[in-house]
Amino acid sequence: MRTKINAQPNQSLIDGIITLQALAVAEEPIGCRELARQLGFDPTKVNRLLKTLAYLGIARQTANRKYTAGPGMHVLAAQSLFASGLIRRALPALEHLRRFGHTVALGVLWNDNVSYLFHAPPGIEASRGLGRIGLLPATVSGIGLALLAELDDEEVAELYEGKDIPNFGGGITALLTKLDEIRSLGFARVHVADDRDHHIVAVSMGDPVHAAIAMSGWIPENATLPIVDALRLAATEIGK
Repeated sequence: MRTKINAQPNQSLIDGIITLQALAVAEEPIGCRELARQLGFDPTKVNRLLKTLAYLGIARQTANRKYTAGPGMHVLAAQSLFASGLIRRALPALEHLRRFGHTVALGVLWNDNVSYLFHAPPGIEASRGLGRIGLLPATVSGIGLALLAELDDEEVAELYEGKDIPNFGGGITALLTKLDEIRSLGFARVHVADDRDHHIVAVSMGDPVHAAIAMSGWIPENATLPIVDALRLAATEIGK
């Protein structure tokens, strides 16, 4: 899933995209110095990157000189979703999965996080499931674990080097053991031991894999395979 590069990556472009992504997930307008602290970047560099993004209309500056998403960011988001066709193809299949009475979700992996493009609990309109949840750590998500299982162990170890791994107190060894189980089964089943005490069942999709779909709720062990079959059928209907 992670593209290998044969040439030296453009670090300025990488820094710009990291800054753009941090701005996109900020819950409220953020100042240059605060964003620099979050990213561990030099404030002068962040100031230059933010001014460039504002010049392009991707960011905008508020009256108190903080930065937030600009119209260009929304245009890029809309254009990318339209061009990929993913949401357009996925909505009918995701809506059909809701007959099981569980939460239905579609997400993609971004580094060690999952971004949910669709997340609809029972009882809400499908349209309200679009963009309902932001980023979550991949290891607390069935979708995240299903997508991490598509990576080589070396890639996963590199991704989490020097980091705490949410839900895996045993560290990288425990995570790799879980991912090996997912690869063997061909799907992820995760028990979420919180007040809801529910389960997540997820399968990856695409060729090559680029997303995953899941259902979550009270899912007894003997109900797992029918749900996996339904998820795989939906993944086939959504296509590449």
